[in-house]
Amino acid sequence: MRIGAHVRDDDPLGAAAERGAEVVQFFLADPQGWKAPAAHPRADDLLGSDLDVFVHAPYVANVASLNNKIRIPSRKLVLQHAEAAAKVGAKGLVVHGGHVTGGDDPLEGVANWRKMFERQAEKGGFATPVLIENTAGGDNAMARTFDMLARLWDAVGEFGAGFCLDTCHAFASGEDLVGIVDRVRAITGRIDLVHLNSSRDPFGSARDRHANIASGTIDPDQLVAVVAAAGAPVVVETPDEGQAADIAFLREHLAR
Repeated sequence: MRIGAHVRDDDPLGAAAERGAEVVQFFLADPQGWKAPAAHPRADDLLGSDLDVFVHAPYVANVASLNNKIRIPSRKLVLQHAEAAAKVGAKGLVVHGGHVTGGDDPLEGVANWRKMFERQAEKGGFATPVLIENTAGGDNAMARTFDMLARLWDAVGEFGAGFCLDTCHAFASGEDLVGIVDRVRAITGRIDLVHLNSSRDPFGSARDRHANIASGTIDPDQLVAVVAAAGAPVVVETPDEGQAADIAFLREHLAR
């Protein structure tokens, strides 16, 4: 089981060494901006390392949106980041499921996701696999409830979409973590990456506020069980000062 962390963008290898990480995830551009990613200064070092690398797309990307001024730039952003992620050897580009606004039909958001994959498939697909991540809140979200996730997967699964399971998001959305890996796989057939985060808030809060394992509201034993069942690379997106302890905790308990 390879375990690591979301780390600073400028020196992922140094951050990995500090934390004892075998996996790194980072941004290639401002997570709140629309700017195309520049060449990473340590691309060659990353390609030559034994780290598993994942890239997270900017939070602003919302492929599901019915607003052309958001959806079209979002598609472009995902494509740009997938191409840049390939240049650092990334195994996946994590993209939030997104949402439509109140009054809009969520199934139109599902159709927009399908259109993006269809159009890119005609051009040979994405340079890096796109991993759709479940989200914590939003009544019209594409990947908050597993009922909606099933509809989304019916639309995009055939194009090789991957899945990233975030434990804090699932907990906040009201999904019981007990048996969650089996429930996800029944829908997607796969889990490519686990974002292993505890929560600062109670179950069903719909709030996306990550916490370290020791200080969060999620039972640590449940978190370990998710990792063990998923059998996928693990990234902790927890506060920096506790990431090394989170990684050590998981390794120790998985070894038992």
